[in-house]
Amino acid sequence: MVVNLIRIGNSQGIRLPKAVIEQANLSDELDLQVVDGAVIIRSSRKTRMGWAVAAAACHQDGQDQLGEWDVTLNDMESQWE
Repeated sequence: MVVNLIRIGNSQGIRLPKAVIEQANLSDELDLQVVDGAVIIRSSRKTRMGWAVAAAACHQDGQDQLGEWDVTLNDMESQWE
């Protein structure tokens, strides 16, 4: 597909057809890279994406008990006294 650069303020850009956006599954926030003279555009992956769902699953399975951390912290505190 051939597209033209268009002026956007002091910059230039391209318009992506709706079909391209849907096929590439692009979101509003994009990651832009230049690799070997090629411009790569992909949806930006959010840091911690999916963590809320994973945390809820851990809680439901009872895997979020942190009682053993208290023991570890108490052991460390007694070393500093």
